[in-house]
Amino acid sequence: MSFPKNFMWGGAIAANQAEGAWLEDGKKPNITDVMIGIGSKDPGLKWNEETGKWEMALDPDRKYLSHEGIDFYHRYKEDLALMAGMGFNAFRTSIAWGRIFPDGDEEEPNEAGLKFYEDLFDEMLRLGMEPVITLSHYETPLHLLTEYGGWSDRRLIEYWKRYVTVLFNRFKGKVKYWLTFNEVNNICRMPLPNGILSLDPAFRNNPADISEKERWQGYYNICVANAWTVKLCKEIDPDAKVGCMISSSSVATYPMNCDPENVLGAYNNARNISLFIADAFCKGIIPGYVKRIWREKNCTPEMVEEEIQLIKDYPVSFYSFSYYMSTVYDKNVSMKMHTGGAAGAKNPYLKETSPAPYNWPVDPTGIRYILNFLYDRYNIPMFIVENGIGLIEEPDENGEIHDEFRQRYIKEHLRNVHEAILDGVEVMGYLYWGPIDVVSAGTGEMKKRYGFVYVDRQNDGSGTLERSKKESYEFYKEIITSNGENLVKEWEKK
Repeated sequence: MSFPKNFMWGGAIAANQAEGAWLEDGKKPNITDVMIGIGSKDPGLKWNEETGKWEMALDPDRKYLSHEGIDFYHRYKEDLALMAGMGFNAFRTSIAWGRIFPDGDEEEPNEAGLKFYEDLFDEMLRLGMEPVITLSHYETPLHLLTEYGGWSDRRLIEYWKRYVTVLFNRFKGKVKYWLTFNEVNNICRMPLPNGILSLDPAFRNNPADISEKERWQGYYNICVANAWTVKLCKEIDPDAKVGCMISSSSVATYPMNCDPENVLGAYNNARNISLFIADAFCKGIIPGYVKRIWREKNCTPEMVEEEIQLIKDYPVSFYSFSYYMSTVYDKNVSMKMHTGGAAGAKNPYLKETSPAPYNWPVDPTGIRYILNFLYDRYNIPMFIVENGIGLIEEPDENGEIHDEFRQRYIKEHLRNVHEAILDGVEVMGYLYWGPIDVVSAGTGEMKKRYGFVYVDRQNDGSGTLERSKKESYEFYKEIITSNGENLVKEWEKK
């Protein structure tokens, strides 16, 4: 009773956090190119009264580390070789939309961008790694936001269809697993990185905010775009599969006690943060609790009957997700959000948190809980495409990094993934975030490091970009080489 023979082992990164080369080979800016961390309340945008439009306004005194990333664009062969050295049979990354259609609304794609990803996927395949590719990972072309307001404008559905049609045709037979929108449920709490920029005059002083009408119109349009993605993939490359990618940490929301208000509050927290979009993508329905919000806030989006049917007819084939931490709901404690999930009341039953300054609660049992919950709810295969721990690390006097905390974190989470498999959950694979140090999505820094491979780059932009293996590199390699058998035998002894 070990991990399945076809289990996908590997890791995950994103173009905007790793590639760099932000204006190279025809690429134009995307939304995260003007943000220092997706939670930023002060993005590099300003309203131009003369033109009546938003425009890029980078702060010369701030460091946009994502512009160079870890130079994966030029060093991907070296980095993929390091991944192959651990035995990866799958690797997740994203396609920067602006490399294919620099403004997003062109008629013809940028060949240089297509050639880069073709070479990248060919190298993965040569090394025995299945490409798992995110179509949109906080990388909407900036022009689509400044010109149209992003996903609140239904014209983006057509631009998206053009984009994915080009990709499905070009990479037919090379990419078998596509993810549509990364952590797309964050659209309602972080609309800007998810591709919505308000054109409402009331929000010109705060580009990180939008109206309720724009927020929910964006939700609907993305649900339509997701369904179109599934339909087009089935028509162009029926051997490939399309899945969602949902930030699912909040599914593991526990009530503080058996107070019915806390029990209901915990359930609603999971629905309102994660499940409200997963229900549309996986079950093909706009759930009733979403429609209640529309009624009570008078923000029902404009919808088309044929598109409602499209959403119903073309749900995704698998559910991929990120999980970092659980949370506790207490009606007397305010719930805060960050890139790891929701933070509510302290859970007195958890043994440890990640080291300061992050202090994320470590709850390996939570991943088993959500695997079972989601599989019961949607009855489609589950795919863990993000799970990991960010630590502040620098090599010691011998140039080594001994990351025992990370190894323990992975071991305990995989133990619970294995238990979920024994529970009957169909789990496709485990892709650790991120196997090589990249720029942090939440803060735009390098100091928060997840990787098995250290990259010499610092928050001030200095560093050689040299890669070196941490102790966990060999640890993860042993797990993959044995298909998890080494861990299973260890657990059985206990």
